[in-house]
Amino acid sequence: MALFPAFAGVTETPENGGSRKELDWLNNPSFCVETITSLSQRAEEATALVPKGPPLTRSPLKSASSDESDNNKKHTHIIRKKKKEKKKKRKHQHYKKTKRKHGPSSSSESEPDTDSGKDRSSRRARGSQGEPEKPSQGNHTVAEVGHNSIWLEDVQPLTGELFRTDKKPDPANWEYKSLYRGDIPRYKRKGDSCLGINPKKQCVSWEGASTAKRHSRKHVERYFTKKSVGLMSIDGVAISSKSELCSSEPVLFIPVKDSDDVAAPVTSWLNPLGIYDQSTTQWLQGQGPSEQESKQPESQPDRENAVLKAKVEEFNRKIRENPWDIQLWMAFVAFQDEVLRSPGLYAIEEGEQERRRKSLKLVLEKKLAILERAVESNPSSVDLQLAKLKLCAEFWEPPTLLREWQKLIFLHPNDTALWQKYLLFCQSQFSTFSVSKINSLYGKCLSTLSAVKDGSILSHPVLPGTEEAMFALFLQQCHFLRQAGHSEKAVSLFQAMVDFTFFKPDSVRDLPTKAQVEFFEPFWDSGEPRPGEKGARGWRAWMHQQERGGWVVINPDEDEDEPEEDEQEIKDKTLPRWQIWLAAEHSRDQRHWRPWRPDNTKKQTEEDCEDPERQVLFDDIGQSLIRLGSQDLQFRLIQAFLQLLGVPAGFVPPASCLYLAMDENSIFDNGLYEEKPLTFFSSSFSGISCIGRMDQLGCSRWNRGHDREGEEFIRNVFHLVMPLFAGRQKSQLCFSWLQYEIAKAIWCLHTKNKKRLKSQGKTCKKLAKNLLKEPENRNSFCLWKQYAHLEWLLGNIEEARKVFDTALSLAGSSELKDRELCELSLLYAELEVESLQDLRGAATSRAVHILTRLTDSGPYGPYTGQVLATHILKARKAYEHALQDCTGENCVTGPAPADSLDCLSSLVKCYMLFQYLTVGIDAAVQIYEQLFAKLKGLVVPDGPVLEGSVSSQSLTNVLETITLMHTSLLRFHMKVSVYPLAPLREALSEALKLYPDNQVLWRSYVQVQNKSHSASKTRRFFDVIIRSAKPLEPWMFAIEAERMRKRLVETVQRVGGRETHATIPETGLAHRIRALLENAVRSDHGSHCPLLWRMYLNFLVSLGNKERSKGVFYKALQNCPWAKVLYLDAVEYFPDGLQEILDLMTEKELRVRLPLEELELLLED
Repeated sequence: MALFPAFAGVTETPENGGSRKELDWLNNPSFCVETITSLSQRAEEATALVPKGPPLTRSPLKSASSDESDNNKKHTHIIRKKKKEKKKKRKHQHYKKTKRKHGPSSSSESEPDTDSGKDRSSRRARGSQGEPEKPSQGNHTVAEVGHNSIWLEDVQPLTGELFRTDKKPDPANWEYKSLYRGDIPRYKRKGDSCLGINPKKQCVSWEGASTAKRHSRKHVERYFTKKSVGLMSIDGVAISSKSELCSSEPVLFIPVKDSDDVAAPVTSWLNPLGIYDQSTTQWLQGQGPSEQESKQPESQPDRENAVLKAKVEEFNRKIRENPWDIQLWMAFVAFQDEVLRSPGLYAIEEGEQERRRKSLKLVLEKKLAILERAVESNPSSVDLQLAKLKLCAEFWEPPTLLREWQKLIFLHPNDTALWQKYLLFCQSQFSTFSVSKINSLYGKCLSTLSAVKDGSILSHPVLPGTEEAMFALFLQQCHFLRQAGHSEKAVSLFQAMVDFTFFKPDSVRDLPTKAQVEFFEPFWDSGEPRPGEKGARGWRAWMHQQERGGWVVINPDEDEDEPEEDEQEIKDKTLPRWQIWLAAEHSRDQRHWRPWRPDNTKKQTEEDCEDPERQVLFDDIGQSLIRLGSQDLQFRLIQAFLQLLGVPAGFVPPASCLYLAMDENSIFDNGLYEEKPLTFFSSSFSGISCIGRMDQLGCSRWNRGHDREGEEFIRNVFHLVMPLFAGRQKSQLCFSWLQYEIAKAIWCLHTKNKKRLKSQGKTCKKLAKNLLKEPENRNSFCLWKQYAHLEWLLGNIEEARKVFDTALSLAGSSELKDRELCELSLLYAELEVESLQDLRGAATSRAVHILTRLTDSGPYGPYTGQVLATHILKARKAYEHALQDCTGENCVTGPAPADSLDCLSSLVKCYMLFQYLTVGIDAAVQIYEQLFAKLKGLVVPDGPVLEGSVSSQSLTNVLETITLMHTSLLRFHMKVSVYPLAPLREALSEALKLYPDNQVLWRSYVQVQNKSHSASKTRRFFDVIIRSAKPLEPWMFAIEAERMRKRLVETVQRVGGRETHATIPETGLAHRIRALLENAVRSDHGSHCPLLWRMYLNFLVSLGNKERSKGVFYKALQNCPWAKVLYLDAVEYFPDGLQEILDLMTEKELRVRLPLEELELLLED
């Protein structure tokens, strides 16, 4: 086969002659290079004789001989002609370069479009005319073949159809839609303009693509491009200098290192000038470097690999020696992240290092292999099993993962922490979630733990702290039902637990929990009034009466039950359907949170209930009943019940279920803190909404109370449970009740509803007087304090002072040892201080009189005017001695006794306020700093509690209370006088490092830092706290701080409701808030916190990004499918998906109180 198929027939013609032999290389299979070299040399010789012109005429090759004389004459003529053509070609190339350099111009130039064709034809004509004059035509033809190009007709005869390919297209063929040269213009347009038109008023629209050349400019890549961001993942080269002794003497110049250590090269016959170094000299001699010199210094990646390899070997050795060390296995698993983030330690081939670093699956598989080995060595370790299940969530399907969880629970039914994680796992699996399934799972968990506690399950012992953990799981179930919309079941659970705990008959008290529940079922189904309902007597009274023959039913007066007027659910039918449904759903949630019971006096039956879901059966709650033997847990049960009903009982759920229950943003509400920093009213709801409330995000949380039936329900609960307690616990219940009524009065003040404020004020006063009339409450200073505070809030200042003076006169000679008396005097003094217009007369004010008389052993006397300096000095000495008694020698030698810390916080607060009024703010701060330094060293986390001493938690609570007083004093002083902001910032920063979950401190910090124009310090502080603290409060308040800054910027940029030019740059606030939210919901606690997801969804909707907001909504359902507020928010944000959202709620068995079918019927009516 020929080397070029097109020349396959060149050697087959017989009359080729010498020129045919020169073309034999085209058909040579071996293709020798020497042939090509000889041909090129002959072509160069022939070029000197033949002018560089047009190709030969299409005719068979002929070898014609000419005379030498003609050749000589022609030779000089050809040389001259060749020089002229070269000169012309040079000019043409220069013109092309300048044309290409200057680019297109707006002027148009005429160019013949058929010049190339004419030139080609003329060159062919001249070639045919000069053909008989050329000597040795064959040689010149070969020269032309080697130099320019040849025609197929010139090489071989016309034996078949010949063709040629024109690789340079003619744009005129497709530009002018015609091949006739008369239709093709002889000029080319430069630019898009046209001569003779006004460019400001007229323009020409050219058809087709623009002829302007687009210069491809290479844009400089910025730092945010993908390529530049990718450079950040490349490992940097660590630079380390030799350790040298630092001298204190100043250095005059920077020395060049290693300049003196290098030896001067020796001159030799190979290196006569002495310019070669030693390695070059050795190379010239044919020698290699020595063995020590050949060892190159290890590079940085090699050193890192060596360190990591040594660590891996160390881990393997330790695990081999001690395979039962659980913490060592866990550390080895965590170490894999460090190994695979570093350069490839186990890389085998090139490119594997990058793949290993970026492959998350490889990391997970490596960890899983280690955990499987760990579980084989320690099959009874729950921590290793949990780590394995957490890791396998990335690989396994939910049903497979659920089966593994069930196996683990079956092996460890007494582990409460394992139960809590198992319930959270099942509760957050959207694909398998339903309310009835999770509720029954809670019942199974609590019944199993009760059996373990009773000793029914002999194979597993009771672990320490089981009762507290069971109570936490019970609260978690109640909040789960509340958030799912099943408020009736949550209230019924608490009703049953109150009866089951406090009104248990003595005959069943010694039975196991399961038997007690079986005895409790007939009482529950008997129709007897339950806690919170009118006429409730309890399980014990019903049991005794049943043994005697039952109750005698007396028909009550019908006048007592005034039917409440049914409010019209749909007030405006012209609103969109989704707004009508949302308002009606909120209205029914607020009114129908109590379980429906048939009223026997009205001859009602179960069939009379319009909504069967409002009835709660015993099967829904029976398995969840547990026994609480601890007095503290029994009181906390009542507090939790009251807190669920909206009463500020001061109860905070356990940490295991706190963030699961948080679903509203009351943690950001300051209330009256800005106006009255010393006496602000804090409801302490911790972001947990009360029963029947699913308000929109952003609504301020004020305790508005319930409807008439709801208020009666709460009163009945108080009347039922208050006789069950005595002493301080009963006083605390009375305090909570009065505080609940005062909170409603504050809401009336806030809304300026004078009519309701008057009636609510009368109700509060009546309740306070009735509580104080009881013999055990007459000396309760906390109730006197609340009553006086109520009068002060209602504007009755003189009446409030009379109440305060009356309460203080009842104190006697208890002096500074009574905590409640100190709190009463402190509130009285703080109210007087806040009422002062100027602090210049504070030293002789009524507040100083109150704090001075607190230290006297005599009876309290009313304020007469001037406070003597001797009394002030005497009071200061009394405060100092009392403080030394609480914290002096006892704190130095050992733990402080419990009695001394009982009144320490109140005493210190009174002393700080006294010093502030008599000396100044610096004296008050000095007291705080001294006490803080003394008590901080005594706090030993998780230490053993000795008999007669207090735990570290009590000391921490005291420190936290004193810190709140310190920051409140600083805020008040900054409000009434000129004072720098730095001390308050430092105090808040130090306090938040110790108490990162204190919401009051966070609110103060955010408010203070929001006044600063620079957010860098705030952001750095939040970053430090977030890295070190586990609570979610730092995440939430970091997001709130950025949102406040964003609102401030938008307020500045928006004038008169219209957007104006930005005067303050946003500096990426939206992206920062989104990043904070994304990182927060990825954390362990944040992923299952409904409040965080609500904040995320609300923020994205505020930006107007509906599509991304929908994605976040469905992502939130994957983690919190039980939270009804998320579905209600989605109805508000995405009204078009109302039907889809309601179908989803129905499928997951969430409570839908108003189906769309009923809504259509209501709209038709």
